[in-house]
Amino acid sequence: MPLLLTALLVAAQTSAAPCASGAAGTTAAAANAASLETLLWAPYRRDEQGWRIYAPKIATEIATGCAAGTAGFAAALAVWQGRHRLPASGIFDPPTFAAMKATWQAARPFARIDPKLACPPPPPPGALAWTLPAEGYGGKLVQLRPGALAAYRAMIAAARQDPAVAAERRSLTIFSGFRDPISDAIRCLLEGNCDGTVRASCSAHRTGLAVDMWVGQAKGFGPDSTADANRVAMIQSPAYRWLLKNARRFGFVNYVFEPWHWEWTGEPI
Repeated sequence: MPLLLTALLVAAQTSAAPCASGAAGTTAAAANAASLETLLWAPYRRDEQGWRIYAPKIATEIATGCAAGTAGFAAALAVWQGRHRLPASGIFDPPTFAAMKATWQAARPFARIDPKLACPPPPPPGALAWTLPAEGYGGKLVQLRPGALAAYRAMIAAARQDPAVAAERRSLTIFSGFRDPISDAIRCLLEGNCDGTVRASCSAHRTGLAVDMWVGQAKGFGPDSTADANRVAMIQSPAYRWLLKNARRFGFVNYVFEPWHWEWTGEPI
């Protein structure tokens, strides 16, 4: 095993190892710190610069509390890369992200559906339940399947125990739940942006299992704007950080391109 990889693995497995120290991880840490703001790539079929937006999710995936430009992060990343049969360099790159993305997408039952073959029908109106005004963003009433709504309420009750989340009254309120296919089709036609990245013509929202929750926003942007500046603001919010650590316990998984979009996996689509 290369000496650099051996040292990185030892550093990652030693709980006392500080995030910002360790000579073995210096090169990888420097490379990550630089690419964090400069990497030119298209992880979701749209050109982006840097990977800061995805850093918190990646840190959760590799089980580290270290910042992206530190030796501790590089060490944890090397361990993850080695376990997934990738070059265990500790340096973040598009192939590493592609492997992570495949794992994240596989956790979303809706992502395993080929909309070109069959987009799932919506549940009948009687199979949906309404939120309370306090649960909706700005008092908006939305519909979800009863099981998804119950799981959401349990999750919110837990999240409110975190003072940082509870301090912002809008945190995790829902601004979109069930959307019927006709309304989505009209929206696609009017906005002309249903390319599968910004908005999908076969949307997870038609299942009654998807929720868009307020996790912050940058000044001048809406709560579901995909502008990079807006998403950078979102991934720094206490609500988003809480979801990364806890949402899976309640059955919710994220579409990582959109920090606000979460899907409940507790029952079949």
